Amino acid sequence: MRVVMFGYQTWGHRTLQALLDSEHEVVLVVTHPKSDHVYEKIWDDSVAELAEKHGVPVLLRNRPDDEELLRTLREAAPDIIVANNWRTWLPPEIFDLPPHGTLNVHDSLLPAYAGFSPLIWALINGEPEVGVTAHRMDAELDAGDIVFQRSVPVGATDTATDLFHRTVDLIGPIVTDSLDAIASGTARWVPQDRSRASFFHKRAIEDSRIDWSWPAEDLERLIRAQSDPYPNAFTHHRGRPIRIVSAAVSEARYGGTPGRIFIREGDGVVIVAGPDARTGRGRGLVIRRLRTEDGTEHAATDYFRTMGGYLTSRP
Repeated sequence: MRVVMFGYQTWGHRTLQALLDSEHEVVLVVTHPKSDHVYEKIWDDSVAELAEKHGVPVLLRNRPDDEELLRTLREAAPDIIVANNWRTWLPPEIFDLPPHGTLNVHDSLLPAYAGFSPLIWALINGEPEVGVTAHRMDAELDAGDIVFQRSVPVGATDTATDLFHRTVDLIGPIVTDSLDAIASGTARWVPQDRSRASFFHKRAIEDSRIDWSWPAEDLERLIRAQSDPYPNAFTHHRGRPIRIVSAAVSEARYGGTPGRIFIREGDGVVIVAGPDARTGRGRGLVIRRLRTEDGTEHAATDYFRTMGGYLTSRP
């Protein structure tokens, strides 16, 4: 088949590489210009550079809404469009243009976690598995019929970085399997159960702010979900921000006011947390390692020389 690819960052790069390695012909690539958004500078393998290396024409667009793009797409005469991590809505005159429509590849187990940053949101929410879905694009974002879906389990200590590497490795096989099934006429399209659908917004720095009223179990997952190279979850100590690199749920139960720097436990320092803190029925969060404003990483037991005082959500 003749394929046009819409994509961006490492997700788009892996998709394009799979297409280039397949028996199908990539006739055009559309990708976004480089961005200064903090999350878009992570996993930023260049789709444009890969396409140019293989002699594939490239168009750079923030939004696909101009006549030149539409004209070039029609001239390319694709049998199918494949999209992965395209950051804006594609209109019907694009996604319905090829005979086989548009195959979108999304890094969640749809219908759950449509939208943005699905791995991070899924880890924060304690999902037991994550994955990748290939589905037919329609007018509703990430809502079209599914052709292939693959999953991987989420371990007790997995970070968002761990899950990124596991799921990005699924992209190549799922793209190849999907296109082969579509080309051979054997694809089985399954409608999504919209009663199970959820949609999440793009993450920003505010979403990494620690709220000490959350249960320690939720905070521990937030910290794993904001692992390097993502901006780490942060709090404030004596008016200055500190980023939490590593933490665990306490063994013992601790009572008091959420945010209190309380006591050493094992190789870390316990911070009182959660809605059960005042009754003493909840666990605390054991901070093990943190990073200060200047980028220096510290063991929590070295940074908090004395107990007492509070960590706060704001200065």
